[in-house]
Amino acid sequence: MIATVAAIIVISLVIIGSATHINTPSDERYWFVQRQGIFAIINGLLIFFLLNFDYKMLQHYGNRLYIFNLVMLVAVMVLGQSALGAQRWIQIGPITLQPSEFSKIIMIISLAAILEDKIGKLNTFKDLLPIAAYLGVPFLLVLKQPDLGTSLVFLAIFVGMIFAAGVNLRLLAMIFGAGIACLPVLWHFLKDYQKMRIMVFMDPNVDPLGSGYHIIQSKIAIGSGMLFGKGLFGGTQSQLNFLPENHTDFIFAVVGEELGFVGAAILLILYLILLYRGVKIAREASDNFGMLLAVGISSMLAFHVLVNVGMTTGIMPVTGIPLPLMSYGVSSLTTNMMSIGILLNIYMRRQKILF
Repeated sequence: MIATVAAIIVISLVIIGSATHINTPSDERYWFVQRQGIFAIINGLLIFFLLNFDYKMLQHYGNRLYIFNLVMLVAVMVLGQSALGAQRWIQIGPITLQPSEFSKIIMIISLAAILEDKIGKLNTFKDLLPIAAYLGVPFLLVLKQPDLGTSLVFLAIFVGMIFAAGVNLRLLAMIFGAGIACLPVLWHFLKDYQKMRIMVFMDPNVDPLGSGYHIIQSKIAIGSGMLFGKGLFGGTQSQLNFLPENHTDFIFAVVGEELGFVGAAILLILYLILLYRGVKIAREASDNFGMLLAVGISSMLAFHVLVNVGMTTGIMPVTGIPLPLMSYGVSSLTTNMMSIGILLNIYMRRQKILF
């Protein structure tokens, strides 16, 4: 897992450098790479710090972290900065933080703490309703920002963790069925730009110079890379600024264009290894709390990869979900590295090793 994470981060730094170097002054050409690299090192040290503490201690702080999470999300609504039509960020000196990113790992810890005693007991709606309400408050606060992508991540984490807790599968199927039946009603609660993203997903040419522009340029970039790509710093869509957000949400399109199908496949294999190790750690955890933590983290990472790669290739709507450990962003990188640290912690305690 450590080798896989290191490999993904190295690829990330190279691709971020390729995607951004041409759009910045010569004396700051690799500013994004340097910033991401510095925080990758800091977060690497954070992982070693996390390994010194038994992850089981987190179970006692589940409710406190949950309250802190609510305070943090409310603070965004009051003090947050707006960008790209959403109020999701808080400025702390030179650092811009996105609290909704940290809320993911907090919700995993909080849900694991309350589900630990409910394994095998989720058989009716009455059993599941308190847990759904527990998730619902932060879910609505994030949705209010608006941040539909992170809200969907919450749902993916919730489904993965209650599945691991042994929820009645018939009950789970009924919930999915009810959700699908409610989609026409939920359509009326979406904002105009969210409706347009869904329409563009069905047909990007509905708004080729607006909402459909991202998807069209991303598919052109990936397709033009063909088997071996155009080479690093050789992609036309990213280098000539045709591809928006090429170092954040659409970084996978840069990989496809410059490294081709082979490079993209290697990256996806690395993610497969990472997710496999996460599931393996969940199966080998020494207690139910550790198992639920590992399942929650694996569900989060899997959903991020699935949705991000899906939206860049045009098989899912654009939601603004970053690619784990690849997309530029301090908050996202820190959240993912903390998640990796917790997974390693669970594995170490399973093996009875003292660090």
